Amino acid sequence: MQGIYLTIVLAPLVAAVIVGLFGRQVGRTGAHTLTIAGVGGAFLLSLWVLKVHALDGAAPFNATLYTWGVVDGLRLEVGFLVDNLTALMMCVVTFVSLMVHIYTIGYMHEDDGYQRFFSYISLFTFAMLMLVMANNFLQLFFGWEAVGLVSYLLIGFWYTRPSAVFANMKAFLVNRVGDFGFLLGIAAILQYTGSLDYREVFAAAPTLQGQTLSVLPGASWSVLTVICLLLFVGAMGKSAQMPLHVWLPDSMEGPTPISALIHAATMVTAGIFMVARMSPLYELSETALNTILLIGSATAFFMGLLGIVQTDIKRVVAYSTLSQLGYMTVALGVSAYSAAVFHLMTHAFFKALLFLAAGSVIIAMHHEQDMRRMGGLWRYLPITYITCLIGALALIGFPGFSGFFSKDALIEAVAESHLPGAGIAHAAVLSGVFITAFYTFRLIFLVFHGPERFREAAGDSHAAHADHDAHDHHGVHEPHESPWVVTLPLILLAIPSIIIGAFTIEPMLFGDFFRGVIQVSHAHDVLGEMAEHFHGPWAFLLHGFQGPAVYLAFAGVASAAYVYLINPAVADFFAHRFALGRVVNWILLHKYGFDALYIQGFAAFGRGLGRYFWQRGDVDLIDGRLVNGTAQRVVAWAAKGRTLQSGYLYHYAFAMLIGLTAMLGWMLFIR
Repeated sequence: MQGIYLTIVLAPLVAAVIVGLFGRQVGRTGAHTLTIAGVGGAFLLSLWVLKVHALDGAAPFNATLYTWGVVDGLRLEVGFLVDNLTALMMCVVTFVSLMVHIYTIGYMHEDDGYQRFFSYISLFTFAMLMLVMANNFLQLFFGWEAVGLVSYLLIGFWYTRPSAVFANMKAFLVNRVGDFGFLLGIAAILQYTGSLDYREVFAAAPTLQGQTLSVLPGASWSVLTVICLLLFVGAMGKSAQMPLHVWLPDSMEGPTPISALIHAATMVTAGIFMVARMSPLYELSETALNTILLIGSATAFFMGLLGIVQTDIKRVVAYSTLSQLGYMTVALGVSAYSAAVFHLMTHAFFKALLFLAAGSVIIAMHHEQDMRRMGGLWRYLPITYITCLIGALALIGFPGFSGFFSKDALIEAVAESHLPGAGIAHAAVLSGVFITAFYTFRLIFLVFHGPERFREAAGDSHAAHADHDAHDHHGVHEPHESPWVVTLPLILLAIPSIIIGAFTIEPMLFGDFFRGVIQVSHAHDVLGEMAEHFHGPWAFLLHGFQGPAVYLAFAGVASAAYVYLINPAVADFFAHRFALGRVVNWILLHKYGFDALYIQGFAAFGRGLGRYFWQRGDVDLIDGRLVNGTAQRVVAWAAKGRTLQSGYLYHYAFAMLIGLTAMLGWMLFIR
């Protein structure tokens, strides 16, 4: 088995290295062939691993493959922990990556960086696999930073565009804030347990209960709470939770395929996976769980509202990702780790589908991304429309679709929780159901229904609408369906978006799928309480009609239809003529002021402080007084000394005579 695990990890890496170093030699066909073969092979082997562990009941694999170093008894190792949670994540990562690889053939076929792009996305797959398969915190941190690095490269893939460079730098800096907390959490684990191995740390966790440390003078904090909160700071950065969420919408500056790969299905869910993996630690700190619960509920609600005012098709889906990540975080907060991972899995399929469908629309519209310049496209893009509609129905939790089973179970889990913040979180996620349905079908109606506004836009100036994907902007011509390399991944992603929830809800939430992997204390076992009333997926579907979530989703769809199809003047009235609406619209368009706070506040202050110290320290002190000042003094003294060297012989003879006289005087009178 060890050889199979190594093959799964190394196949994408080898393909990435070959294509990255020898892109010109292998050519475009060779680039996508090698990387698709590597990722496709990894996916097939991952399916086999899932079968062995989930269906055949094989014991978890936990072994060290390589010892990198030993420092004072601390072993720094590379190893794999493969159990049901790992196998599930391996399948999700490799399947979505495979779909993105195939899709990229059509989306990037005109781009000069074709081979480089395939190398990057294959390298990202390797990094993500190293993260989810790690059995120790050192390797986890390696994968954590590696996906961040490749994300930086992919967001700024078109590095000649200032907006892309700004976006990837923003993502890099915000994630460094989260990663600093994450690294401190790992350091605290090492200090108090003496190990970085998951198994040893989890075994030592109960002994940390009751231990305290002083973070601030006069205040004692639980060691476990501090560790859990520091680790969650890393998750907040990687999984874009408030207030470290600001990088993800701007990451849409990268090519559309990476939006699906990194910012919908894999990298942004790394934080969710990490907290679920660390459940033996989090179950021992209710303070940490409450913090996670409140941050997740705020993200789910407030980020969903921002999706209502977006006009860029990709940014609507991006804010949807932020909101859904908030849902997953809420589930983690109420100890419904299985529900969080379940929603992670279903969300991976339908969110990747929505991003890739948005990319298909962008191709058809010759890289126009403003939804106000679309409309009526269902006639021209039937496959894209149907698959996008499937993704939308799954996202809003329409009964029977995969998103219904995962989201409804998550909402019920929050309702069962007895944590202090559970009431606020339940109200937030229920409100989010209406908001999600509203902005999702706002997208559907603006893009695929209504008048064909792209014909009106055809005569507008090209300069007024910059190309967001760095392709030549040819104006708006007659839209047509995308090629099969684009539509095939849409169809393959649409299938699990419909059926995967019904087939997996019982084993993943109420069965033995995560037994021995995820640990939940009896006091927090909300899914255990729900299991007493679970009688199969069909009964769960019927039970959904007894709660408010389904009807809130229907109300959101109906409201969007009325506002954007039947009476569009309503939207204009609330946005521009209704006083309270103008205020709310202004707040939403300015994203609650987070960007202004970070860019005009923290970043501007930091740059100003840096300029001050550069001027006072580097220019004035070091260059001015120490380096240049010393040189200037040497020059000045040298200029004065140079006057003694006149070149006249009688001057030198006179100086020698004075010196001789001084010596004789000293010898005769002083001695």
